[in-house]
Amino acid sequence: MNAFARFLRRIPTLIATGFGLGYAPVASGTFGALLGCLIVWTMTERRLSLPLQIAVCAAIALACIPVCTYAEKALGGKKDDGRIVADEYLTFPICMLGLYDKWQDLWWLMPMCFVVSRVMDIVKPFPAYRLQKLPSGLGITIDDVVASLYALGANWALYLAIQGT
Repeated sequence: MNAFARFLRRIPTLIATGFGLGYAPVASGTFGALLGCLIVWTMTERRLSLPLQIAVCAAIALACIPVCTYAEKALGGKKDDGRIVADEYLTFPICMLGLYDKWQDLWWLMPMCFVVSRVMDIVKPFPAYRLQKLPSGLGITIDDVVASLYALGANWALYLAIQGT
């Protein structure tokens, strides 16, 4: 196999490990999730409508499944290997749906959403905890999708409470 072919075979694992952030010695999920902020920033700059935001979030969450499946096998087959952080950063945009156009004027919104997202990912409210037991990339990703939906509700509640509406 030539060098280019070997490089191509490593791309899913590179994506799954957050381009190396998943190798952080502590809090690899949190470091990896930071890439999600970059995705949100990009989506904000594109001024996507809410239906398009939802479509993009669904597409990247679905793309996360095969990437994580491949990486799990490539990294030795350990269930939900801590080095795999694509599930953190590719599902983070879900927890900010509808808030993309607001965070540029409210400096605190993105950090608040990030913290809430991380808490929900760690706590894994029902049924997220059970869903992570599903096989391979599906189990790696689906629990974070559900946790991000919980975070989305909490983020909107906090936003509305702080804004006084």
